[in-house]
Amino acid sequence: MKSVTNLESTLVGVAGEYYVAAELTMRGHIASITLRNSRGVDIIASNSDASKSVSIQVKTINSSKPKWLLNQKSENFFSKNHFYIFVALRLLGERPDFYIVPSEAVAQYVKLSHASWLAGKKSDGSPRKDSDMRNFTDIDSKYKEAWSLLNL
Repeated sequence: MKSVTNLESTLVGVAGEYYVAAELTMRGHIASITLRNSRGVDIIASNSDASKSVSIQVKTINSSKPKWLLNQKSENFFSKNHFYIFVALRLLGERPDFYIVPSEAVAQYVKLSHASWLAGKKSDGSPRKDSDMRNFTDIDSKYKEAWSLLNL
């Protein structure tokens, strides 16, 4: 099987959005990919009668290591109807891994993990400098394939 490790990062992101939309559709939901200028929302998904909907931000990596980069905005961009779906691409032709996480959980995780990282020291003992970069990982796979959290 061909690897996707050398796929351009923009294409990695696009692939993730389409994989999520396809997965939602296969589960009987309506999934609409938004235009590129929709801040923080990549997909709007609803149940089949459109009585419940959620917004989704998709983050995709082309690695089997489940660790995604975010920015500082993710600490404050949350609501009860907004979710992140983290996608880990695998070999070409293999189904990716999906992690479905409420935005409140992402915000809490990145805030706490960044504060912990910032409190540490560099390898030379000097203090770390703050940055806009954050990361999310699901160490215990608590959110892996947790499609039911969308409550659609």
